[in-house]
Amino acid sequence: MPESTLTSRARKVPTLVVGVVVGAVVAGGGLAAADAAAPRTDRQITNMTDEVARIKAYYGDTVDANGEHWPSPDSNYAAQVKGVETKARKYLAQQIKHDRDGRKAIVLDVDDTTLSTYNYELETTFVYNPASNAQYIATKTMPAVFGMNDLATWAQQQGYTVFYITGRPEAQRAATAANLAAVGYPVADEAHLFLKNTASPAPYLACGAKCSVIEYKSGTRAHIEDLGYEIVGNFGDQQSDLSGGHADKGFKLPNPMYYLP
Repeated sequence: MPESTLTSRARKVPTLVVGVVVGAVVAGGGLAAADAAAPRTDRQITNMTDEVARIKAYYGDTVDANGEHWPSPDSNYAAQVKGVETKARKYLAQQIKHDRDGRKAIVLDVDDTTLSTYNYELETTFVYNPASNAQYIATKTMPAVFGMNDLATWAQQQGYTVFYITGRPEAQRAATAANLAAVGYPVADEAHLFLKNTASPAPYLACGAKCSVIEYKSGTRAHIEDLGYEIVGNFGDQQSDLSGGHADKGFKLPNPMYYLP
């Protein structure tokens, strides 16, 4: 979710064009590029209503008494997330056996890696707006992505230090930390939660306010390494969360709702 170069979130294309021929569809959903040739006819474009229906079916869309939408734990989405988590847990369990200095760590993205934005996406018809997003984060408690809170807590119990790197702005630190705590994640204090602040970029980021998502995320991981940690596992729902190195292994969670370069 909010992983942009200049604002809290800037998508290359609107969410609802997932599957449209104006960009190559990438594995896991989303478009690989927004500058491909324009469709010549309407038949080359996926119907928006059909595409939203497919997304809702994949997430097993359920509606609570307040009219809010949530993914179902019996959905194909939940099953795919569980598969990623099973592989990650096996890998992390093996790697911690070789820990001799207590400095192994995992890094988690926030939106749609630790916290689910599914209801927000449906409320806004998959069209991101900075103001509505900030209001949502300030007033709502997003649920944990299925099982990720348990995985993070388990990893901490095994001896891993848990860090969070998000493209959310510094102004959303308190709300983000409170949401993570409310749904069972390890503490996200100032030493463990990194947010993007383009007004006063981190001194360890040479690109400063002009950092791309990959530069910001990988540069922050490099900073964590400079603090003496080995990042054994890096978790994200976008390929840009995982690119750029400075982690032993990346784990990609599914997210067909939007693509962030």
